[in-house]
Amino acid sequence: MSQTPKRRRPPRQQAARPATESAAASATKPAAKPVTKPVTDSAADSAAESSTPEGPPPLRLTLAAGVAATEGLAVAAWGVATAAGGGKAILAGLLVMLLAALPLAAAYGLRRARRWSRGPALIMQLLSLPIAWTMLHSDGLVIPAGAFLGALALAGLVLLVHPATTDALGIGRTASS
Repeated sequence: MSQTPKRRRPPRQQAARPATESAAASATKPAAKPVTKPVTDSAADSAAESSTPEGPPPLRLTLAAGVAATEGLAVAAWGVATAAGGGKAILAGLLVMLLAALPLAAAYGLRRARRWSRGPALIMQLLSLPIAWTMLHSDGLVIPAGAFLGALALAGLVLLVHPATTDALGIGRTASS
């Protein structure tokens, strides 16, 4: 059996040091080739640029965040009420409270104009519509709650697909043919 030779890694480049550090280091180490510019990742640069907002988010984006937060808080309250039933309902309540993280995270991202937040918010609005429809065809006090949820979901959809919202999130629109 023969062993394959080990590959040697090239030495890593070091970023430029401040003048006081480089003077002390040059006295103890042999002189190395100076590095003029540290290597940066273009994806990291674009992420840093997109994370700095250009100003306050537009009103439609703030309203969409409010709709998502309202739905998230309602789902969390539903989970707490379910878990309060005791027994096997505790696990179901904990699951519903865990699901409340989706709209709450979307609200957080929308408020800070993060591009990723539109997808979870749209998913929540689309899931809310059939739930509202089912609530509207029930009995008692569930009917007004279904009407409110339906109106909230429709308002959220309109706010999330509005051109001002997509522009604020940096989502490009495709050209129509």
